[in-house]
Amino acid sequence: MALNPGFWRGKRVLLTGHTGFKGAWAAIWLSRMGAEVTGLALPPDQDPSLYELAGVARRVSSRLVDLRNPEAVHALVADQAFDLALHMAAQPIVRAAIEDPIETFETNVMGTAHLLQALRDQPALQAILVITTDKVYANAETGRPFVESDALGGKDPYSASKAAAELVTASFAKSYFEREGVPVATARGGNVIGGGDFSRDRLVADIVRAAQAGETVELRHPEATRPWQHVLDCVAGYLTYLQALAERPETPRALNFGPRPGGPEVTVGQLASLGVAALGAKPWRHDPDPDSLEARSLAIDATRAAEILGFQSRLDAPAAVALTMDWHRRQAAGEAALDLCLEEIAGYEACL
Repeated sequence: MALNPGFWRGKRVLLTGHTGFKGAWAAIWLSRMGAEVTGLALPPDQDPSLYELAGVARRVSSRLVDLRNPEAVHALVADQAFDLALHMAAQPIVRAAIEDPIETFETNVMGTAHLLQALRDQPALQAILVITTDKVYANAETGRPFVESDALGGKDPYSASKAAAELVTASFAKSYFEREGVPVATARGGNVIGGGDFSRDRLVADIVRAAQAGETVELRHPEATRPWQHVLDCVAGYLTYLQALAERPETPRALNFGPRPGGPEVTVGQLASLGVAALGAKPWRHDPDPDSLEARSLAIDATRAAEILGFQSRLDAPAAVALTMDWHRRQAAGEAALDLCLEEIAGYEACL
């Protein structure tokens, strides 16, 4: 199946995490297709942020609510009716989770539970999609791409928190939603890059900041491999999946989203080299972190998404980097962030 703008027109969508990088792209895309979006999130933690640069609050009903507060979450959800829920809110940074594991578990695990509990009282709800991560799998560093049936795990707090969110989601689905005919699923996305990501400890954001300051970006693990994908591919996959859950309730309840199956592995160093070259920046430098818990090898197999949804990523790593750096170069030169996002979305839709 294909992402169908007609399906989304008029749909009442609860989108959590709309103040974040991926969430802002999802909010812009959903509003472009005519969905009635209510956003639930904390204020943006990036400065600048795509949420503010693109004026996302003017395109959706933006509600700044902490998922760790069950009363506030319930009050927002109970205040209106929703057809679909896309849960993207999270504490997404591995090193931030290591620094503050309790806040990460509270947000990623209990925040998910609070949201699902509040959604139990939604009579018109058609489907729920909870976004986790490629890091939910128990990673023995074999280099084999993970498939959806592999064991969940997590040797660092972030990975463990998202694996726990998978279990929370499955338990709510089995205990409450499935018996009411509401499919609940999880999407496990790869490492996402794209215009508008200004987060700390994110590779592209670090490259952009270093280039603008005339400095050298430092890489902790240039040899590490990751399943890189552009934010357009990632968000398109999520929206296609949620649409399928609503239209075909038999759709599987967990899918990976990442690079095309069989494509070449791309290391952190290779991606960084593409990025600094695109911006004309100084070559990156290796700054080892021997105490890091981050995985050296990580790959996911997105074959099932291709088979079940007919969806595959369209942008390989070089194309994703080129599009990302072009966004940042043009935005720094004065072009409007929202116009750049809408232009990229329109170009992507034209290829669907």
